[in-house]
Amino acid sequence: MVRFIRWLLFPVTALYAGIVLIRNWAYDNQILKSTSFRFPVVVIGNLSVGGTGKSPMTEYILRLVKPYLNVAVLSRGYGRKTKGFRYVEVHDSAKLVGDEPLQIKRKFPDSTVTVCEDRVFGIQQIQNHVDAVLLDDAYQHRKLRPSFSILLLDYESLQQPVIPLPTGDFREMLPACKRANIVVVTKCPDEIPAEGRFTIESKLRAYTTAPLFYSKIAYQKLQKTNGTILDDIDLKKTVALIVTGIAKPQPLLSYLKPRFKKIISLAYPDHHSFSLADLQKISQTFQDIDASKKIIITTEKDIQRLPPSFITQHPLYFLPIEQSFLFDQANTFDAMVKRAFVLQ
Repeated sequence: MVRFIRWLLFPVTALYAGIVLIRNWAYDNQILKSTSFRFPVVVIGNLSVGGTGKSPMTEYILRLVKPYLNVAVLSRGYGRKTKGFRYVEVHDSAKLVGDEPLQIKRKFPDSTVTVCEDRVFGIQQIQNHVDAVLLDDAYQHRKLRPSFSILLLDYESLQQPVIPLPTGDFREMLPACKRANIVVVTKCPDEIPAEGRFTIESKLRAYTTAPLFYSKIAYQKLQKTNGTILDDIDLKKTVALIVTGIAKPQPLLSYLKPRFKKIISLAYPDHHSFSLADLQKISQTFQDIDASKKIIITTEKDIQRLPPSFITQHPLYFLPIEQSFLFDQANTFDAMVKRAFVLQ
């Protein structure tokens, strides 16, 4: 039914695509002006709506370059209840700064993490205090002219027709790839058939000559917020309630299902703000599970939005993820990123 309604909105899709095309043309021809800066400003973004792995990529790059430079992370802070420029602190809540910036700050507490919907203004507030800026989800923010752009496209979306919003899931069409310095196909399966790579590269090479990389999700150990790691030995005897508020929970569910005796899923929209009723439903669902060994699992992003009192009252674990490059491409990717930050 939802798919049918989205196709009914195809005239709106055509109008949206036309507006995006005109807007990009105006920026490309300098009719609309972009602001650039005299130090590295690296953008990570995507063409589709959510679920491409921008946060793991931001963490990967920050981990790579922070030993050499004072790099600030700037995000819009999607889902926060505040507006304007704000420094992110470890003790903040997701309502104040957004779940993804808060996750990054808690993992890299000595790094500067900021939020601002106006990326140019945000950079201006910190430019005298940092060596470089790494922007999460700013590929469509054309008011800013980055020194380097990394475009993420998830593997599954490239297996389907590329259709703009609201009928499809794309903010921009594939010609927008031409603005990227690097293109990364994310969330790939462990093995990509040769015909799969050929199909993807045929699609992308019509629009860009940028180096093309492939990465997958590398799931880490289940852990609590206090750092306790879950022992994998008894997972096959355990029932897990999986609570998610992310764009695409299916890969996570597919990963966890064979590892547990049984999984039960409660899926909420991306960046969902958990209400008291939601928390009561999660608690009740967990209590109703008839098993001697049972736990609750959520994502690292979702746990930023769960109240500390709820976390301490339940056997709640989160599953960190990282980027892992395929085809021995990590060293090449790392070298290109370091050059983008003038480290080589």
